[in-house]
Amino acid sequence: MSSSSAAAVVAAAAAGLGVASATGLGVVAGLWVAAGLALVALGVGRLWGAYRQSHPELVRVGEISRLFIYPVKSCKGIPLTEVEVDELGMKKGPLKDRQWLIVDEKWRMITGRVEPSLVLVTVSDKNGFLCLNAPEMEELKIPLKLPTSNPVKMCSVWGCDIQGRDCGDEAADWLSTYLQHSRAFRLVCFEPSMKPRYPKEKDPLFLDNDKTVYNDTSSCMMMSEATVEDFNTKLEKKVKMENFRPVVVVKDCKPYAEDTWKGLQIGTTKLYRRMACTRCIFTTVDPDTGIIDKREPLDTLKRYRQCDPAEKHIYKSVPVFGSHYGIEKPGVIRVGDPVYMTVEQKE
Repeated sequence: MSSSSAAAVVAAAAAGLGVASATGLGVVAGLWVAAGLALVALGVGRLWGAYRQSHPELVRVGEISRLFIYPVKSCKGIPLTEVEVDELGMKKGPLKDRQWLIVDEKWRMITGRVEPSLVLVTVSDKNGFLCLNAPEMEELKIPLKLPTSNPVKMCSVWGCDIQGRDCGDEAADWLSTYLQHSRAFRLVCFEPSMKPRYPKEKDPLFLDNDKTVYNDTSSCMMMSEATVEDFNTKLEKKVKMENFRPVVVVKDCKPYAEDTWKGLQIGTTKLYRRMACTRCIFTTVDPDTGIIDKREPLDTLKRYRQCDPAEKHIYKSVPVFGSHYGIEKPGVIRVGDPVYMTVEQKE
């Protein structure tokens, strides 16, 4: 029982005895009245405590400035003004974040870390087709609803098995031609009936019900404009938000504020921070040219963005930049939405 609830019970009991004394009911009757009032006070106190827990205080900490989805993993992101958020992440119409994956002949993921020119492939949908465009290539159109005769393959994403339906030979030929590679590349698509990945299996900071598909770690990676602006003061060659490929971007906050927030409410969606986002060589791919530098900005990140020493057992010496959030409640997020941090109210 909280101190405030206990005080209310004591006050109610005293009031009951006072009523009994004033009306001449006697000590026994007074005790019954006191007990009744104390129980009422206790019930009201518990109800009020439950209400405050289910209605936390909201403190505005920023505003949504940009939203992205990356339907094909490692390809160019699509900037949006509104996204739907479900348990698997962000989506807009038939296009869902990282629901298509490029794989090699052994059905292992291929990303911009090894094929950096993938960041120049633009993705859209048109009349029931997924459309891919790239420099000096004819447009590739793939049915959004693939034939059931296309085989389902078990693919590998960061050592985890996850299914994908093969998108066919035309897509495979297009990718191999664009990447100018003798290796056989194929495109697969995740379907709702397939089992998603559970980040907790590799990162214990996630919850059992957190889910993702072909994403590296989570379905919601968030960064702030101020974070990138501050980091750019340490670089000779400036970088863009697109180097870091977030799905949610926040403005009107301090640099690295996204690392300090816990529960967030944005629009009708509720998110909760799980862990920092670790960074790799993919950050060195220029999103405008598709050329990989292999050094910057990663070398500078390694100098300036190491984790707290207390978290070394989690992140080792890998730099961190941005934060992963779990999806607590699906909903809709729009550019311009205020970002509220939820604060549990104390009694």
